[in-house]
Amino acid sequence: MQQVQIRATPLEELGALLTAARRQEFLAIASRARDLLADRVVWNVNTTAHGGGVAEMLQTLLAYGRAAGVDTRWLVLDAPPEFFTVTKRLHNALHGVLDRPFDDADHRIFQQVSQANAAELRELVRPGDIVLLHDPQTAGLAAAMRDRSTHVVWRSHIGRDRPNAGTEQGWQFLRGYLGSPHAFVFSRAQYPPDWLPADRVRVIPPSIDPVAVKNRPLAADQVLRVLRRVGLLGGPADPAPIRFARRDGGSALLVPRTGLLDGPPPPAEAQLVVQVSRWDRLKDMAGVLTAFADRVAPRLPDAHLLLAGPEVTGVADDPEAAGVLAECQALRELLPPPVRGRCHLASLPMDDPDQNALIVNGLQQHAAVVVQKSLVEGFGLTVTEAMWKARPVLAGAVGGIADQITDGVDGLLVADPSDLAGFGDRLYGLLTDARLRDRLGPAGQDRVRAAYLGDRHLIQWVAVFEELLERPGW
Repeated sequence: MQQVQIRATPLEELGALLTAARRQEFLAIASRARDLLADRVVWNVNTTAHGGGVAEMLQTLLAYGRAAGVDTRWLVLDAPPEFFTVTKRLHNALHGVLDRPFDDADHRIFQQVSQANAAELRELVRPGDIVLLHDPQTAGLAAAMRDRSTHVVWRSHIGRDRPNAGTEQGWQFLRGYLGSPHAFVFSRAQYPPDWLPADRVRVIPPSIDPVAVKNRPLAADQVLRVLRRVGLLGGPADPAPIRFARRDGGSALLVPRTGLLDGPPPPAEAQLVVQVSRWDRLKDMAGVLTAFADRVAPRLPDAHLLLAGPEVTGVADDPEAAGVLAECQALRELLPPPVRGRCHLASLPMDDPDQNALIVNGLQQHAAVVVQKSLVEGFGLTVTEAMWKARPVLAGAVGGIADQITDGVDGLLVADPSDLAGFGDRLYGLLTDARLRDRLGPAGQDRVRAAYLGDRHLIQWVAVFEELLERPGW
């Protein structure tokens, strides 16, 4: 297993963005956590150190935990590609999409990888430690930890509001592995299956870190310099070096990039519609492309679309990415040349997470509108990120997105994200209504400030830890 290095982030960096009352509560809870967890290690286990919202949240929350004096550590599973093929199918099933039933071979590879990683984990974890297992890939480690007198929590970031045959099969796959955790944490109250003991289930929505590289404010000229340096916006690139602060407190130069786009970049003055997400069929990048090409491009000649995802070799636990990107590329090639030239697919580099974060930050801040037309969604942190940057957001009313956005108040929702014409028409309406965009953006930022920053997230986790340690047998 890979241990990810974590550098403490001063609590004051987040505290400076809070009201005096929230800052006082945050610092008080941090002090309580230090006393509560003294001489214990809080272990987190997931499947990747970068790429996706779970990895980003772990980096943030564990860094603040370190600053609070808590010994937080992070391990990444060691697994072959065939394991991730099974767990990607399991991930899709819990979202309600199942290609075929799970069989003995699927369980066999899941168990083999789980047992091998559990053996390593058992050598590291001491009695009394807390082990947080994140998402379906780690469920098989739970039983091996419970008999070590540790406190085990299984944390699911995914689910579906209304169960169907796919979700039932996904939960049945996991049921045999989930009898051991002391507690279960979900992102939404709708997600836990009914066979989990209700008294052990807690709900903790995700959060973003406003001082992370991806979420720091950038001056307008800096946004242009960043995006031109990596070839994502047209116009001459400033030859002067672009230095930025890393998450760990160091600094770096932004590396010039070429070939991130298929074709010429959009002009800087264009109305740019942006979706940033993994190349995942459930994010429906192809649907966004079709809706824009059919309903927006013919009516708004200055509008451009940019779909941005990680380079497909950069996220080990997502074996479908290459196929989804290829489908989008093939769909783009079928468009009439004038429309094709205004639809852009960007594969963002993953060799340096901070540089990736800076590029995403620039894209989101430059966008006239940020969209997230997911067909299903666990929570949707790309929505949270864009709202924090005061960008108007149009998204599917699915999963945690519906928790974040009140339609017409702090963003816009499409009730049926599979309705491409409806989505395209609502996008056209937003692009042509500057007053609406100017109203939604700041309201979205206020919404995130109130509900989705890390102080609330950490306070809820400390409450779970208190219950774990104070309730015998919990």
